[in-house]
Amino acid sequence: MGGIGCNADGILDDAKFSQPVPWVGIYIAAASLACLIGMAVDAILGISHRKLWFPCKYFSLNATSLTLIAVALKLSVDLNTSMPRHHEQLAKLSSSALICTIIVMISSALTVPTTKHLLEYKYRKKYEMAIKECSALTHGPITQRYKNKLMKYWMMAHTSSPQFVLGRSPTCTASGAFCLLSALLLAEAMLRSYFMPWSFRFCSGESDYKWSTILILVVQGAAVVVGTIAPAFRWFVAIKFRCPQTRNVSHHKKEFIVEQYWIESLLEMRDCPLNLRIRHRHCRKLAHDAKVFLLNLCIRMQMGIVLMSKLTRIISISLVSSILSCFYHCKKVKFSFNNTVSSVSSGSEGQGGSKPDLSRFVLHLEGEEALVGLMMRDNRDATNHWIQVGEKRQPKLLIQLLEKSSVLQGFKGVGEFDSDQVPSLHPVEPPYSWSLPLVTLTCVAMALPDISKSSVKNLIDAVNEGFPYVKAVENTLDKEGRLIRVMKAAAIVWHGADLYHKWFDLDLTKLSLQAESSKEALQKLADTAKTRYEKFKIKNINVCLRASPSEWPIKVLAANSMYRISKTILLNCGIRDDFRSETLLEELTLVIADILGSCFTNIPHVISAKCVKSAIEEREDSVRHASYIFGKTKKIIEMLEERAAIPNVDKRCMTKIDDWRSMHKQNSALSFSQSSPEGNSETTSKSSDLCLTVE
Repeated sequence: MGGIGCNADGILDDAKFSQPVPWVGIYIAAASLACLIGMAVDAILGISHRKLWFPCKYFSLNATSLTLIAVALKLSVDLNTSMPRHHEQLAKLSSSALICTIIVMISSALTVPTTKHLLEYKYRKKYEMAIKECSALTHGPITQRYKNKLMKYWMMAHTSSPQFVLGRSPTCTASGAFCLLSALLLAEAMLRSYFMPWSFRFCSGESDYKWSTILILVVQGAAVVVGTIAPAFRWFVAIKFRCPQTRNVSHHKKEFIVEQYWIESLLEMRDCPLNLRIRHRHCRKLAHDAKVFLLNLCIRMQMGIVLMSKLTRIISISLVSSILSCFYHCKKVKFSFNNTVSSVSSGSEGQGGSKPDLSRFVLHLEGEEALVGLMMRDNRDATNHWIQVGEKRQPKLLIQLLEKSSVLQGFKGVGEFDSDQVPSLHPVEPPYSWSLPLVTLTCVAMALPDISKSSVKNLIDAVNEGFPYVKAVENTLDKEGRLIRVMKAAAIVWHGADLYHKWFDLDLTKLSLQAESSKEALQKLADTAKTRYEKFKIKNINVCLRASPSEWPIKVLAANSMYRISKTILLNCGIRDDFRSETLLEELTLVIADILGSCFTNIPHVISAKCVKSAIEEREDSVRHASYIFGKTKKIIEMLEERAAIPNVDKRCMTKIDDWRSMHKQNSALSFSQSSPEGNSETTSKSSDLCLTVE
C-alpha cells in the first residue's frame, strides 16, 4: 500500500502536485485584471482632465499595487513549468511586455528629490511675486482680478507638478519609447502566431496551467494595450515639446549635457564625510575612498542613463519630425486662412481676444528654457476651460434664493434667527456655525402646515445646492477646529432632512400634516428639541459639565439650536397678528437667503486658500478645483459685488456667523440709543456695510 502522495507501487505521483496550477493561473488573471482596471481609470482621468502625461493616481506605488504586480507577473519568473504551445508562449511574452508597461506607468509617480526641492523653492518665489502683482491691482471687477490670479496660480502649479516634470524628462521619453516598442513586438508576435502559423514551430504537449493560459493571455494583452496609452502619449508630447528646437543642428550639442539636478544628491553624498567611529586613520581613509569610488560609479551610471535617454529622444524626434512638420504646416495654413476670413472683424474684438503673458510664472528646470513659451501657450487656456465648465453648472436655484437676500441692509436676517429674549437651556451658549442655523431653519420650514410642496421642494433644492459651499467656507475658515462638532451636527441633521424629511426621529412631513397651525408645529418642534436636549444632557452630564459648549455631543448641539430658533420664531410671530404659514415661509426664506449671502462673502477667501494650502503633489488638482468653484460661483460673487456698497465695506471682514450677529446687535443697540436723524442715518449706513473678502 502506497503512502500519502504515492501510487500503489510507492512511487511519488507528480501529477497531483500540478492539479492546483490552473487555479494559480486564475489568480494571475485576476491580479492582471485589477492592474488593467487601475491603468484604465488613470487613462480615462488623464484624457478627461486634459492631462496628456497621465499621472498615476489609482495605479501607483503602494503595498496593494506591489502585491498585485507580484502575482500578475508570475509567468515571467516561472522557470520550472514548461510552456510548449503557441498561446502559452504568447502568455509568457505578454507577461514580459506587461512588466515593461507597469515599470513605465509607475515611473511617473517617482521623481528626482532635487527637482522637487528646487521647484518648491521656485514656487514660493513666484507666489510672492504673484501676490505683489495682485495686490497692486485694485481696480476692475473682482471676478476679473480673481480670474487673473487663478491663471497665474494654475501656470505655477501645473508646470511644477512632479509628475508633469518627470513626464517631460528624457528618461520618461525613453521609457515610453521602449514601452511602445515592447507592445508592438507583442502585437507582431500575436498576429504572426494566429494569422501566419507556418512561421513558427512549437513543441507538442500541454502546460500545467492548461486552459488558464488563454485567460491570462487575453487579460494581460488587454492590460498591455491600455497601459501603453499613457507612455505613448508621454513620448509623443515630449517629442512635440522638443521637435521645434531640433531643427537647428547646434541644439543637438546641448542635448548631450547632463544637468546638475540629475547628480546633485549623489555629489553631496560623495563629498560629505562618513560618520563612522573608526580610530585608525588608514581605515577611515580606506572607507572614505571606497565610498567615493562607489558613488563615482553611481554618478557615471546615472549620467550614462540620462545620456542614453536623450539619445533615444533624439532618435524618436528624427523619426517623427517629418510627420510633425507636416502637421505644423497644415495648422499654419489653417490659421492663416482663419485670419483672412476674420479680417473683417472689428479692431475692438481683436483687442478683446488678447491673452496675458504668463511666461514669468512658468516653473522650469535647467535645460528647459526653450520650453517656457510652449508650455505657456499649451496651458494658458486651461483656467478658462475649467471656469467655463463651472459656469455651465451654476446653481440656478441657489442664485434665485440669494436674489431675495437683504444685501443692502447688511443681511439683517443673520441677526434675527436667534433672540436673546429666549431663555437659555444652559448658562453658556454654544457657538453657531454657518451650516447649523441654515439646516435648522430649513427643517422648520419643512414642518409648517398648509404649504405647497413645490415651495418647500425649491427651498430644499436651493439649500442643497448651497450646502457644499457653506461647508467649504467653514472648513477653510475654522483654522482652530473649534466648530468641528457643530459642523458635524449640521451635516447629520441635513442628511436626515434631505433624504428622509426627518429631524432625527421626528417626521417633519407627518408633523406638517397633523399640525393645525404654524404655532402648533413650532411649539411641537421646540418641545421636542427641549426634551431631547434634557435627555441627552442627563445622559452625557459629565461631558456637558467639563467640556466647552462647542464640544458637546452632536445631538445636544442640534437640539439646542432647534429649541432656540423655534422659540425665537414663536416670539417674533407672537408680536403681530399675521401668523399664516405662507407669510412665515417667506420670512424663513429671507433669513436663509441672508445666512447664505453673508456666508458667501467669504468664497473669494476659500478660492485663494485652495490655491496655496496644499502639497506640491496636490496643488495642481487644488487650483483646478478652485477654478471650477470660481466658475460655479462667479455669478454669486458678481451679484454680491453689484448690490454691496463696496467703497463703504467694513474692513473687519467678518468670517464667522457670530461676528455678523454681534454686529447686528450693536447696530440695534445704537438705533435705540440715538434719537437724532443724523444718528439714525449713521446707524443705517453701518448696518448696510458688507464685507466681501478680497485678497
